[in-house]
Order: sequence, then structure tokens, then C-alpha cells
Amino acid sequence: MTQPTAFGRVRARRPRLLDLFCCQGGGGKGYDDAGFDVTGVDKDPQPRYPFRFVQADAIAFVLEHGAEFDFIHASPPCQHDSECQRIQSNDHPDLIAPTRAALETTGRPWVMENVRGAVPKLRAPVMLCGPMFGVQTYRHRFFETGGGFALGQPHHPAHTAPQAKMGRPVPPGHYGQFVGNFSGVDLARRVMGVPWMNRDGIRECIPPIYAYFIGRAAITQLAAAWEVVA
Repeated sequence: MTQPTAFGRVRARRPRLLDLFCCQGGGGKGYDDAGFDVTGVDKDPQPRYPFRFVQADAIAFVLEHGAEFDFIHASPPCQHDSECQRIQSNDHPDLIAPTRAALETTGRPWVMENVRGAVPKLRAPVMLCGPMFGVQTYRHRFFETGGGFALGQPHHPAHTAPQAKMGRPVPPGHYGQFVGNFSGVDLARRVMGVPWMNRDGIRECIPPIYAYFIGRAAITQLAAAWEVVA
């Protein structure tokens, strides 16, 4: 007599996400929430980074290992294109073109993020802003996509709430800027959803909800090719 055979369901894997120039992990947290297995890379130690971390040059790492990942996020340093750094006449490297060139060698889908000042150098970027996701800060960030991944532009709500002056406490009913030597780290942590970060991490990060939005779009488009959990 033939005995019945029990077939267990084979759980698909989580797609692997490479988080370049990761800092303290705003992007990494969003991608983890979206369903990715996250590895961060940064040239500086990042003891607050909440996921697997490699201290290395990001461009060199992606050239050597980028093809091992399913999706790549890169946030090359924005200081070269930030208004406050230009006002202070500070000199910083421009890594947007070298980062793009490295990403394009991997054959993997990718997204590259930066600030408004970098928009002329980005190719058809999509802009994300806090109120698109119920986040009470106007943190515009711009995202170029490549490697077969495309991102649609969400509706941009009007900026109806007043914005606190840079470096000043945030009055009730106002949105904080949370850049530079800002006031109110605890408030910024709550608003942006980054309770593990200090001031240095907060002023540079993207809110995790931005990366969650991108990550879910990527999984929706590419899960079949990756054979992963959708």
C-alpha cells in the first residue's frame, strides 16, 4: 500500500539588498520593512547601523560584489551639492557619476538618491517628500533608477504647514527641517521613524518610509525574476 507523502511548502527567500553609503541606516530600515535582506556599506564605522555592515569603499565594493545582490540602493554623499556646504565654501567630492558608472556594471536593478542641488546631474529622477507618506517634514530627496527598474512619481501634496526656521525649536503645528545642528533630536526621531539614530545620522538620512515605498515597488516589479517573497 502506498503511503501518502507530505509535501512541505518551500518558502521563497528574501531578496538581497545592497545599501551603499549607508550611514546610520534610514534607507536600510525601509528596505528591511519592505522585505529585503539588507547589507550596508560605508567607508566609516557605523555602529548604529541596524543590519549587516561592511566597512569599505562603496564604489570599490559594488564593482567587486554588486552582482551578488538582487537590488542596489546608493546614496553618494550629498555635501557637494548641498546649499549650506556651498555657502561655507567647503570642498567635497562629487561621486554621482562614478557611482552611476559602477552601478551600471553590475547588471542589477538600482536606485541612486541625492538632494535637490544634484538634480541637473540625475537622469529623470523621481522626487519624494514627507507629506506623501504622512511624515511631518519637507525632506525632498531625488531618486534616479536604472538596471531595468522604474519608479513612478507620486502626487506631491501642497506644503500647507509652516516650517520651523533652521536650527530653532519646532513650534506646535510646524514642520522641522532637521538639518545641520538642529534642535530637537527626540522629535526628529519620532517624526522620521529613526529612534536609533543620533543627530549626525538624522540630518543625512532619508526617512525609512521612502525606501519602503521604493522597495515594495521593486518587489512588485521584479519578484518573479528573483523567485522571492512578494
